[in-house]
Amino acid sequence: MLLSLENMDSYLSLFGMNDRNMAALEQELNVTVSLRGQEIQFQGAQEDTALAGQVIEKLIAMLKKGEIVDASRIRYAVALAREGRLEEIEEILSDVVAITHRGRRIQCKTLGQREYVSAVRDGELTICVGPAGTGKTYLAMALAVVALKNKEVDRIVLTRPAVEAGERLGFLPGDMTQKVDPYLRPLYDALYEIMGVESYQRLMERGTLEVAPLAFMRGRTLGDAFIILDEAQNTTPEQMKMFLTRLGASSRCIVTGDISQIDLPKGRKSGLTEAMEVLKDVAGIHIVELTARDVVRHELVQKIVRAYEMYEAKEGENT
Repeated sequence: MLLSLENMDSYLSLFGMNDRNMAALEQELNVTVSLRGQEIQFQGAQEDTALAGQVIEKLIAMLKKGEIVDASRIRYAVALAREGRLEEIEEILSDVVAITHRGRRIQCKTLGQREYVSAVRDGELTICVGPAGTGKTYLAMALAVVALKNKEVDRIVLTRPAVEAGERLGFLPGDMTQKVDPYLRPLYDALYEIMGVESYQRLMERGTLEVAPLAFMRGRTLGDAFIILDEAQNTTPEQMKMFLTRLGASSRCIVTGDISQIDLPKGRKSGLTEAMEVLKDVAGIHIVELTARDVVRHELVQKIVRAYEMYEAKEGENT
């Protein structure tokens, strides 16, 4: 099978540094890819080379639109091609979630992420679970900032449990803010990247943006707010119920967590897993489950997640 490239720039963008992208394609489809002049040649089983050709054609079309092609995106394109859903990759990329203060577009990169973003846009409460690197928190932050800019809400409230601190907060040096800051740092980092440090500081000073540990939510009613509970797998059932009943009028809420990384004391049930069971049939609540396939942080993270899933499944069989 043959495909033609228009110019050398197309070759460099498509093949990647040291042909890393094509190495990923060859590994995924068990084919050999070579370039002769401006023609790409595929060798392998007919079905595999046909899929490789479809993927390459789609990647070239993406490059023409200014999209980035890397090994992780190639692997995802192959997965979609095997399901006969390759065309959907352009639908994913056409959805711009937000634009950072530097002008960078924040886009969905997987079907799971697109489902997550659609759920948030359509509902008042969204619960999203998935492994590390699936963009749960980052996309939630982006959607919150957009809602604030569009005046859909008056403020953003970000919270997460400080599980490791527990009753030992008093033994840490500094005031309460300094004690809980390490647990909230991932939230700060995402906000800095999306809105810039100056905008972040300005919103904090006005009280439009609040970042606080989950314990500080008790007794409050959060109206006209976009509320995000991060690392929710580390809440107890009591904490989760307390948090969910804080939701006030004209508010929206996202709860994110990774149920494979629960840090609660052994034998303690996670409030997130209980909430998913209790609320699964409640109208107006969306529950989205991302998988290793939705990992976008680094392709090695995807491999690590899958390796742990296989190991834990094997351990479960032996117990």
